[in-house]
Parts: sequence; C-alpha cells; structure tokens
Amino acid sequence: MTDDQHHPWHQVQEDLRQPAKDLRALIPDVLKSYGALHHAAMADAELSTGTKELIAIAVAVALKCDGCIASHARSAARARVSRAAVAEALGVAILLTGGPGTVYGPRALEAYDEFIVDYQATDTPLTGLDASGTV
Repeated sequence: MTDDQHHPWHQVQEDLRQPAKDLRALIPDVLKSYGALHHAAMADAELSTGTKELIAIAVAVALKCDGCIASHARSAARARVSRAAVAEALGVAILLTGGPGTVYGPRALEAYDEFIVDYQATDTPLTGLDASGTV
C-alpha cells in the first residue's frame, strides 16, 4: 500500500463521508442535535474523554458496527489512550459478547493500531488505566 492510499479503517470513514453528508442535508436538525449530544457525552468530566472512548470502543464491538469502531478507535488514538488500555476494554467486550467479540475485538485493535500512527508525532504521552480506572 502506498502512502497516498487509505488504510482499511481510514477507508471505512471515507466510505461513510458522502452518505453522511447526504443524510445531514435531509435531516439537519437531527444530526446537529446528535452532534451536540456526542460533544456533551464525550467531554472530559468525572470520566476522561479517553475513558469514554474505551467505553465507546467496547460498545462498538458489542454492536458490531465497523463505522463506530473506526470512529472511536480514531478518537481513542487522538485522546492518546494506550494500546494496552484499548485491549483491556476489548477484553470486557469479549466477556459480554462472547464469540462476536472475538471477531470484532481484533478489528477494533487493528483500527486503533492504524489510527495511532496518525498521532504518534505528537509529544503527548500515551495514557493507560490507573488504579482508579481513569485514563
């Protein structure tokens, strides 16, 4: 794969870009409200954004949603969540979903591995779970 080609998980996001724009044109208020809900739900508060992204990755695996996996793997990488923390969250998803988790969990880890490359040039260190369970 050359540098100008998309990797698989980047391609998932690219493939959804135009259909999402088309839907947004038809139901702008719904998607604007969803965007506000997303922003509020994922903001740093008692749980860090990184911890929330770990929850979201686990839920994305449970729902078997490749678009969700791509989005939250990218956001976890952006939040500088460690690979080990992602793996632990995927372990919980596997616990709760059984066999499907063993299929979608590795997909999510692969997505994280693809997206973390985009953020490795930053000086922000990766974070993992501390004893209190926060990132």
